[in-house]
Amino acid sequence: MAITDWPDDERPRERLLAQGAAALSDAELLAIFLRVGIKGLSAVDLARKLLAHFDNSLARLAAASAADLTTVSGIGPAKAAQLVATLELARRGLREEMRLRPALSTPDAVRDWLRLSLAPLQHEVFLALWLDAQHRLIAEEELFRGTLTQTSVYPREVVKRALARNAAAVVLAHNHPSGVAEPSPADELLTRSLKQALALVDVRLIDHFIVAGMAPPLSFAERGLL
Repeated sequence: MAITDWPDDERPRERLLAQGAAALSDAELLAIFLRVGIKGLSAVDLARKLLAHFDNSLARLAAASAADLTTVSGIGPAKAAQLVATLELARRGLREEMRLRPALSTPDAVRDWLRLSLAPLQHEVFLALWLDAQHRLIAEEELFRGTLTQTSVYPREVVKRALARNAAAVVLAHNHPSGVAEPSPADELLTRSLKQALALVDVRLIDHFIVAGMAPPLSFAERGLL
């Protein structure tokens, strides 16, 4: 049955306008983007099919290329390009918010940007958000890249990059491709070492996040680990 045949109060677009986006499921939100389905499938059914292709993982969907998306029957080049563009706009919007406003006053923007950028990756990445004296974003920078399970981080190199960026503060982050956000003893030891090394050059470590899947990133500061 086409969505146009559904009762008005069950249609995704009408529900979004009446109740807000948070009231809709992932498939319903994606269906609004797709607009129409294909023969035998409503837009919601097509959205479910698309999500299922990526193991019902928004992180994997967000990481998909246009070529990956078009392997799903019903998703042509135009829809694929639109979806990839939409996700990139979301990343750029969050990055702009971090540049214009202090990171500490926009914690949700920082978390959302980290999720969109790191959650989809199948290898471990360690990155820095370099901040000025007002804690506005100077630049984001991938510092180290590892394998599925680990990466090597060198405090000396982190300090050199901080000085090169003329940073006053930094937010560090890395992902756990395993999907488990809990910090390991090595993560805690590294964070302490980095905090001490950066303090020697008057760069404040504001937080260190672990990103695992689309759950909210774990904050070392909130855990009392800084």
